[in-house]
Amino acid sequence: MSGRYRLTSVDTVSEEGAWLFTVRDDHGEEREVFLVPCRDEDGPEIEAWVNRCTHEAQSLYREGVGAVIRDEEVVCPKHGSTFDACSGYCDNGPAAETTLPSVDVSVEDGQVYLTDDDVRFLREGASSDDGDEDEGPNSTSHLRF
Repeated sequence: MSGRYRLTSVDTVSEEGAWLFTVRDDHGEEREVFLVPCRDEDGPEIEAWVNRCTHEAQSLYREGVGAVIRDEEVVCPKHGSTFDACSGYCDNGPAAETTLPSVDVSVEDGQVYLTDDDVRFLREGASSDDGDEDEGPNSTSHLRF
């Protein structure tokens, strides 16, 4: 392993419900990734998912809004597909039968570390790449939470 980078604390992710950061992948592209709390048998865990719905180029986490999480599932604001916070798997809506791309993180002593050798941490928060970013959640489902 080439190393790890401390991202934030488990408490911060739990209190905020999600936490956004930006990485650069092996192809030189900036990617937004968000952390979400995930409860398993051993206690609270943290998972990291690429910030894009698998159905369409729609951000699941928006700065100033965060990620909509209901019943331990991340909700796509455009079509209402829901992704399991622990596995990233979707079993409903237009994104059914897909899984969010993950980024490797680990938790140690209440701290969350980026441990994925395929990406490099750039910054907390959103990507600065203005190329194909959407303006905001485009909702056709009219869901309200």
